[in-house]
Amino acid sequence: MNDDRLRLDLAGLADEVTPVDLRDRALRTSRRIGIQRAVATSAAALMLVGVATGTALAIRPDPTVPPRPADSPRPADSPTASVTPPVAQAPSASPPVAPSVDNTMTTNPPAATIGRVVYGTSAESRGDKRYGYVYSWRPGGKVERSTGVSREATVLNMVVAPNGQRLAWVSGGALYTSNVDGSGKRKVRDGVDPHCWNPAWSPDSRQLMIAVVPAAEPRTTQVGVLDLGSNEFTELPGTEGCHPVWSANGDFFAYADGSTGKVLLARFDGPVRRAVPGLGGDAAHGSLDLASISPDGGRIALLRRGADDPGGDAARELRVNVVLDTRTGEEIRLPLGGRQLWQAYFQADGTLLARVKSGDGFALVLIDATGRKVSEVAEPAELNDEQILGVAV
Repeated sequence: MNDDRLRLDLAGLADEVTPVDLRDRALRTSRRIGIQRAVATSAAALMLVGVATGTALAIRPDPTVPPRPADSPRPADSPTASVTPPVAQAPSASPPVAPSVDNTMTTNPPAATIGRVVYGTSAESRGDKRYGYVYSWRPGGKVERSTGVSREATVLNMVVAPNGQRLAWVSGGALYTSNVDGSGKRKVRDGVDPHCWNPAWSPDSRQLMIAVVPAAEPRTTQVGVLDLGSNEFTELPGTEGCHPVWSANGDFFAYADGSTGKVLLARFDGPVRRAVPGLGGDAAHGSLDLASISPDGGRIALLRRGADDPGGDAARELRVNVVLDTRTGEEIRLPLGGRQLWQAYFQADGTLLARVKSGDGFALVLIDATGRKVSEVAEPAELNDEQILGVAV
């Protein structure tokens, strides 16, 4: 036997999987503001198709909204790069089937947390009546207040971008954007409907779905998607309604039919739309005000009114009293401990943030997609008079 040593070389192969971070959306009527409900049009475009072999993803061009070239500059209005949402399953009569999971490749998912909550001056705020303010708060931190902004806009139509860095609102018929602290304000365009079709942010915080008022036909509106980088407006004909909400994966949008109280759910990749059962028409309930929709389009938070309830006006209402299954119209029971639901927003991970009355103030209850309570935190008392505009990352 010779004394030669046998060497063993080990080569390790590791597959890297990069999760796509989804980004994800508002309601309170001021009865002091008398306005006619404008009925607007919408039907947007954004479609994503996953492409196989490894981990590559590609965007399929949509016939309605032209895709942005890959080498186009990032819009000056958006401080972060665009996020490409994954393909989502279309709403159907039956619940979506969960994909099979190889347990050998999974790790413990991160615990669900509450993101940065952005508040705005409400109609009931007792502060300075000349100005509105935007407040930003993350549980465990301090409340940050912006410089003065339009009080009318914070009540009627101001929305916060999913990345939590930008605001958009309409005042005096003009669309404005600014940083969330009120700095960097700029006028984007004139002739925008401030009442019925409030702006709705795209999930990547680069586009806004708005309704413009043509100068030649001031009694009509045209709904479309405005690219904040190029300032290009693409009309989306075929839809009439109010107060749209855009899902965090970019595939779905919902809006209220201002004349019937129906709530319609649509995909951006086609003309197919369907009504949420049990709302509007001859039903006992209807809704004119939507707050938030889940990333997969399966759940929606809104203000449901009975046949004898006041209909309100065209001003949006950020109150929420129910979360519904969009496929069946059934109410989803929430673990709120018997407390009154006040507002509700879906986060990009599918969790629901419920604002509930708690003693003399409010508490935030985080609920996962299965309906289980994850956590709860009391709101600072200084936010009691304000309304949540959205929840950001």
